[in-house]
Amino acid sequence: MKTPPLIFKFAALCVLAATQGASLAQPLSFDAAWLRVKTDSDKLAGANAGVQSKALQLQGLQGLGGPSVSVFATSFIYNANLAVDLGPLNQKLTQLEQGLPTSLQHLLGSLALPQLPASYSFNQHDTVTTGSLSAIWPIYAGGVSDAARGFVSAQMNEAHAEADQTEHELATLLVQRYFGAQLAIKAAQLRQAAVHAIGQHDDATEKMLVAGVLSKIERLQAMVAFEEAKRSALKAQDDAELAAAALARTVKSESAVTPVTPLFVLTQALEPLPYFLDAASQHHPALAKVAAKKTQAEQLHRGQEALRKPQVFVFGQHELKTQNADWMAGVGVRWTLFDSIDRDALAASSQKMVEQAQHMDAQARSDIALLVEKNWRAVEQGRRQFIATQAGLLLAAEVLRLRTAALRAGTGTALELIDAEVNQAKVQTERAQIAYDYVLALAHLLESCGLSEQFSSYIARADVKVN
Repeated sequence: MKTPPLIFKFAALCVLAATQGASLAQPLSFDAAWLRVKTDSDKLAGANAGVQSKALQLQGLQGLGGPSVSVFATSFIYNANLAVDLGPLNQKLTQLEQGLPTSLQHLLGSLALPQLPASYSFNQHDTVTTGSLSAIWPIYAGGVSDAARGFVSAQMNEAHAEADQTEHELATLLVQRYFGAQLAIKAAQLRQAAVHAIGQHDDATEKMLVAGVLSKIERLQAMVAFEEAKRSALKAQDDAELAAAALARTVKSESAVTPVTPLFVLTQALEPLPYFLDAASQHHPALAKVAAKKTQAEQLHRGQEALRKPQVFVFGQHELKTQNADWMAGVGVRWTLFDSIDRDALAASSQKMVEQAQHMDAQARSDIALLVEKNWRAVEQGRRQFIATQAGLLLAAEVLRLRTAALRAGTGTALELIDAEVNQAKVQTERAQIAYDYVLALAHLLESCGLSEQFSSYIARADVKVN
């Protein structure tokens, strides 16, 4: 049975499509990709906005505790009515008249003095506008203003540490996706090359079967191997397309991109473990975040203690009119002798927060040191494994060369050559996978030390490029 030519053409088209797709995609180096991430990442932009928010808040509190001046003005209209009852007064006048001598009574009676009305109403209607200028200046507040500014400053430091941590995490994510796409592309190319080579051998076994120099079962074995190679190639191609899509989304590219910075390995050991432990103790964002939490607790405790102290302030007020203006000025003291709030309990609470931050710092340093050592050992293990693959790579190439020569000399079979082709693709793929594991372990190590920005320098130092 002759192999359908459509199958071989399909395999060839897979290789051609992958080659053309890679050539049409935009080439992108790792440094350029990292620049795009730092510029366009929404996550990093959000973290930086948090830092800027706290910085502006701190700027707004710089004048806290200083003088404040305010203007107060009113304008109102009023109508006032007052009713006065004159009945009692009329009665008093009558009684007074009756108490006079008889001669005076006759005289007043002849005069016919008029009586007062029973009541009288007063009315006042006016429009009034007033204005005054007030000022107050706290002279001493026990340090509460400085505590408030120190608290917000520590919050800004915490936001800055979170932004740094976000940047380190994005750097590791980019390494994972950038070199993951590089690995997927290489695996797809190796699988497609294997399909091409095995397809040729499959066609040869068909001719050998027709010539009667190959058994039917060997022919079927060759067909199965060809089908398996095609399935593996298709899966590898799908993985490569997905990895490329993930990379394009990471760098915010609307079109496909091709990573051009190859996988790499430093065959020489990295700096010793104490170097990275020391770097982590100085640069890890988690430690800066814990330090900011501790400072916040200290400033909160300082503010609680400041509320126990007296407050001294000067004040003044002056009417806004040109003549006969009223004004006043003075000094005030306020000291809370008793409060319904338990200040001792609040002070003890803030002090416990300081102790909590101290314990968190100690625990974080222990956890980070363990993480750094784990990642450092992972990098070293990856380096040794990669070096060890060199012998396997040379062996696979030699076996393929011998199987090819044996088939030409008639002393080997096509199935042996197919196995050699598959084995070489497998060894090359495993070697690329180990290089990827090494690169990712290096990214995790640098992240755990707060040194992610130095990743490009390790690319430059690499003495092995997995092209």
